[in-house]
Amino acid sequence: MGDLKLGMHLGYWGRSMPTGVPETLAEIERLGFDSVWTAESWGSDAISPLAWWGAATTKLRLGTNIVQMSARTPAATAMAAITMDHLSAGRFCLGLGVSGPQVVEGWYGQRFNKPLARTREYVDIVRKILAREERLTNDGPEYPLPVPDGVGLGKALNVMTHPVRADLPILLGAEGPKNVALTAEIADGWFPIFYAPQHEELYQPHLDEGFSRPTARRSPDDFEIIALANVAIDDDLAAAYDRVRPTLALYVGGMGAKEMNFHADVFRRLGYEAAVDTIQALFLDGKQNEAIAAVPDAMVDEICLVGSRERIRDGLEAWRESRVTTLLVGGSIDTARTMADLVLG
Repeated sequence: MGDLKLGMHLGYWGRSMPTGVPETLAEIERLGFDSVWTAESWGSDAISPLAWWGAATTKLRLGTNIVQMSARTPAATAMAAITMDHLSAGRFCLGLGVSGPQVVEGWYGQRFNKPLARTREYVDIVRKILAREERLTNDGPEYPLPVPDGVGLGKALNVMTHPVRADLPILLGAEGPKNVALTAEIADGWFPIFYAPQHEELYQPHLDEGFSRPTARRSPDDFEIIALANVAIDDDLAAAYDRVRPTLALYVGGMGAKEMNFHADVFRRLGYEAAVDTIQALFLDGKQNEAIAAVPDAMVDEICLVGSRERIRDGLEAWRESRVTTLLVGGSIDTARTMADLVLG
């Protein structure tokens, strides 16, 4: 275990663009944060804000957590990654994820089938483009290149712009056991959207399975785990819990269908089956406030850092002792300053 790094999670936008981001990035760079990350759902995209705001930084790694694969072809994603890496002088990190069937099929108009096979093929194509060793072709069934059933004039091409780094880091968002194993095999790092540092036995077998495969790209010693922890600093512990409960209720209850919600499954594996069922039923029944109130304190503590400065300092010990390499936090500049003092100071 090395020193725990800090990253800032900007996420995706709500109804409008957030304010004060340039000032926040300038401050976290001064404080010694390692990285800043953007996301996308079905509103703002992940790459444009990172290019705009990241232009004012000089040291921060600039990453996506995550780019949704169904939003772009592998070639389009590789082009954007190469462009961002040039603009940032080699500071870009490409975080990818499959999202879920509601977004993939309802928003992007793509089929949510064979997510593991699609992920493997997608990453392989991006790496072929970055390597720039030969003209791009792909025989896989998900993204055949050139397209076999078109007008017959498709041409195998090589990317014109030479990449800054052929080994540009590719990280994957993964929650299910098979996806986590795949991530350990083919990626440079992992984004677990919900990580419980005191229950690493839930992830260890799947990570080890991926690392043990003959085609594994990394080992546990050079593999990044970049985990988000919602932080609510407040001497009033009840108020701190209440600040993060809505986020957990949304993901567990509303970010996915009753039949398929990968976020809810994470908490089921942690032992909160009854709470998850209650939250999901209330949320899907339109009783959002009741769903929020049903999130147990213990469930919050599994993945969040809440309470007084002293309580958060004590809670950080589990993260320091874990396999996590970078702790992602969001929130205000004051929160960033406190976390820099506690983690980096």
